[in-house]
Amino acid sequence: VQLQASGGGLVQAGGSLRLSCAASGGTFSSYAMGWFRQAPGKERGFVAAISWNGGSTGYADSVKGRFTISRDNAKNTVYLQMNSLKPEDTAVYYCAADRYGIISRATMSREDEYDYWGQGTQVTVSS
Repeated sequence: VQLQASGGGLVQAGGSLRLSCAASGGTFSSYAMGWFRQAPGKERGFVAAISWNGGSTGYADSVKGRFTISRDNAKNTVYLQMNSLKPEDTAVYYCAADRYGIISRATMSREDEYDYWGQGTQVTVSS
């Protein structure tokens, strides 16, 4: 499975970006998907996750109410709509796929739950 993240860029604080992650080579519609991010000098951390059919979603507290994860199984793509961006959202954003398909609050934030990873896209929020 190959995951290709895109949509990153430079935006002013308060602005919006939409990240996309296109999957190929696997059965995307059966996978749960997640977004993680890594800021300079920090460990990679969980941002959001969505179940195989979009019926369940979960978010890190730091992005809840500002970010929305969604998916289009017909296009093999997962999205992360990011609104009200803050300088602390600056990071490389990674998408990941979990073959299990179901998300749970106990495990969706764990990197070892995900089987495939994309290469990352840079998001920079200026103050």
